[in-house]
Amino acid sequence: MLPSKTSSERSQLNLKKGIQVIGLMSGTSLDGLDICAVDFAYDNKKWYYKVVCAESADYPAELKQQLAKAQQMSAFEYAYLDSEYGHFLGKRVKSFMRKYGLMPDFIASHGSTVFHQPEKHFTTQIGSGAAIAAETEVDTICDFRTTDVALGGQGAPLVPVGDRALFGDYDYCLNIGGFSNISWDGEDGVRHAYDISPVNYVLNRYMRAIGKEYDEDVKLAESGKCNENLLQQLNSLSYYSLSGPKSLGREWVEEEIFPMLDNFKDENGNPLSLPDKLSTFCHHAAYQVSRNVKSGRVLVTGGGAFNKFLLKLMRQYTPQAEYVLPDALTINFKEALIFAFLGALYVADMPNCMSSVTGAKFSCVGGAMYKGHRR
Repeated sequence: MLPSKTSSERSQLNLKKGIQVIGLMSGTSLDGLDICAVDFAYDNKKWYYKVVCAESADYPAELKQQLAKAQQMSAFEYAYLDSEYGHFLGKRVKSFMRKYGLMPDFIASHGSTVFHQPEKHFTTQIGSGAAIAAETEVDTICDFRTTDVALGGQGAPLVPVGDRALFGDYDYCLNIGGFSNISWDGEDGVRHAYDISPVNYVLNRYMRAIGKEYDEDVKLAESGKCNENLLQQLNSLSYYSLSGPKSLGREWVEEEIFPMLDNFKDENGNPLSLPDKLSTFCHHAAYQVSRNVKSGRVLVTGGGAFNKFLLKLMRQYTPQAEYVLPDALTINFKEALIFAFLGALYVADMPNCMSSVTGAKFSCVGGAMYKGHRR
């Protein structure tokens, strides 16, 4: 067993000297768990960071199935999954710590979003922080969104606070995962951000229907033909005409996107082929990005950054923008890195939810901590 830091050691943390936080991120596309250990330091009103190590872990098939159907579970089943998933996360982090010889100061876990209905003042991310803390014996911060939602905000996106502090050299920060989201500094100097559209959450759902996790090398989507009528219907959805702050959740996709894609018929009354469906949705995702990017350098991260067909369409729809793909580590682990940063902000008692982004009454320090170390 690795030694854990004592209570007195933790109480004497010096942000200028630095702290180490492990960030955990599981997206709505359920493509696995990202684990990222980061060293942070704060000096002269500026944050500095260094990624120590990072890796991804696949979900066991049974756990992935349970997470996918969590919205339909009974209260008992949901509570049990919350605990079991938390222990799974804790065990994976403990293994990660042993593998790399880490003694982190904190763990910051996003969890897996099940319900997100800020208009009804609630959001839930499954994955017990108490279980993570118990397995790792490391203080664990989780539940980052609920305070912002309670304050009337969207509870999303949360990544922009890290975009500004850690990646401020870019005009825009675009993440493409289960959903795409974007952040940028407006002419008023205020950070703006919101969810753009679903992406991998939709594409991967149709690939899983044929027994595959994703469209390898984007062969199916690229071989398909964009259906202009379906594309127009997708682009006409009312969400896209809303101004920010705004955010998307699984429920919206289940109610708006999937019925449209599943029930659409071409001009001959036939359902669209899978390649045509995937191609059309890639056009839709790329077009929606183009509506939110004017010009300048755009940092592109997330699993969707590896979708060469989507990137080609984005460049076609927005030729005035320069889409920049950083190193593979940043592409794959930027969200886990930034959730580690949200944890660092939490322990520094600095706001990690920006009201300019979420629409809350005021910026807040979001999260809840479960103490994991022995006393």
